[in-house]
Amino acid sequence: MKVTPLDLRQQKLRIVMRGYDRNEVDALLNEVADDYEQALREQDRLHQELLRMEAVLAEHREHERNLRNTLLTAQRLADEIREHAEQEARRIVEEAESRAELVFQQTQGRLEEVQRDIDNLKMKRRDVETTLQSAIATLRNALEFVREQDQKDREDKILLHRPRQAAETPGQPVANSPIMRALDAAAEVHKAQG
Repeated sequence: MKVTPLDLRQQKLRIVMRGYDRNEVDALLNEVADDYEQALREQDRLHQELLRMEAVLAEHREHERNLRNTLLTAQRLADEIREHAEQEARRIVEEAESRAELVFQQTQGRLEEVQRDIDNLKMKRRDVETTLQSAIATLRNALEFVREQDQKDREDKILLHRPRQAAETPGQPVANSPIMRALDAAAEVHKAQG
């Protein structure tokens, strides 16, 4: 049975002989009732405060849970962004290396092609020089042979026809003769080569 402050105030005790002083008992009961009532009010206030604190705590826990979830989501998102950035960076580096390798190979191939062209041109130049030198030597030999032959023919003609000698100077070919044309052509080739 729960006793309330009102029960204490309204409690009627029997009067017996040799009992306690009634006024003192009533005063004590009233004082106990007041203290009890104050204790109940304090208990109710503390209970309300506890409920309020539990609500605040629940709200803080909810905020903490939301914050933790937000942090986890942010961390996950940061990890995904970092992973994506690393993958993209690797892809860009690989692509750049691949392009650089391709450009290097193309440049190397072009360089080899140019070097082959240079080597071919050098060989052709040597061939042309050799051919020209051979042609010049042949022309010189032919010219020498023609001069010797011409000299011999002149000497023979002089011996046979002395009066006809005025048109030519001994040892000099006629300006429009095949020998002079061959000499002019050889000189032009030599000039073009030099």
